[in-house]
Amino acid sequence: MVKEEWGPEDVAEVLDKIADKIPALLKSLRDVVYSAEAGEQFGKAVGAFYSELLKQGIPQDQAMEMAKNYMISLRDLAKPSLKLGEKEIEKELKKES
Repeated sequence: MVKEEWGPEDVAEVLDKIADKIPALLKSLRDVVYSAEAGEQFGKAVGAFYSELLKQGIPQDQAMEMAKNYMISLRDLAKPSLKLGEKEIEKELKKES
């Protein structure tokens, strides 16, 4: 097998191509998390969780607390990916306006 060598120009070209695509990718990720559809799905998930807790006999106050914690957990799962590209998204949005 022949091993291909990469020079600085090759690496720079690849990085340029990637850099061109990253803002659009990050904007798409933001739209997935903050879209109306995402909010609707998020609400449905938390509501279904709360309803199921009540059906299983969990007292209402405990079910509410558990649903709140579930919602916070979902939000926290999304945070790292959103923080990762926050500045790039802001730059892209400024370009669009």
